[in-house]
Amino acid sequence: MTATRTARLISGRAGALVHTADDPVLGRIEVVVLDPDADLDVIHRWVTAPGAAFWGLAGHSREELRDLYAYVDELPSHHAFLIRRESEPVVLLQTYEPENDPLGDAYDTLPGDVGIHFLLGARGAPVAGFTTRIGHVIASFVFSRPEVDRIVIEPDVDNDRALARVRLFGFEHGPHVDLPGKTGQLAFLTRQRWETLSAALG
Repeated sequence: MTATRTARLISGRAGALVHTADDPVLGRIEVVVLDPDADLDVIHRWVTAPGAAFWGLAGHSREELRDLYAYVDELPSHHAFLIRRESEPVVLLQTYEPENDPLGDAYDTLPGDVGIHFLLGARGAPVAGFTTRIGHVIASFVFSRPEVDRIVIEPDVDNDRALARVRLFGFEHGPHVDLPGKTGQLAFLTRQRWETLSAALG
């Protein structure tokens, strides 16, 4: 791993609103920098839910979870966000520089790569195409930095739900990669492909 500093990642103080989108189906979407204190109830409920086993934090106490995200908040290469739909929290998102993460040892990183992890915690009012549209919003947030050329993701190869969401988001599969505690399915979404998919989404 290296320590190359870039302007690829959006960051801000805890609780800061850093991105908004008005989706014709989802409504108002806001991306807010995770506040390890104010958002602790929400994220602890999500990461300890039965369906979040692959997130890997189910055994963490509230204090341990708070300390973990406070640590992440201090890293220049990793950031965490809470995505809200019409003010309701729906997604926990993490962005990171792959070359400053264990993933960087598993594939050949490119200067415009940004890695993401996301946990779908809620949906809000039922709508058709929720997953595809929230994926579009996540991508629009990451690609809002012109330095970003490609989004990289590596869900566990056994996490069928995450793999299905990755396909709906438009990612193209790469190879399997060996990572700490799991085998990941490497997948990529280029800016060009995202722009093409966005035009079709409408």
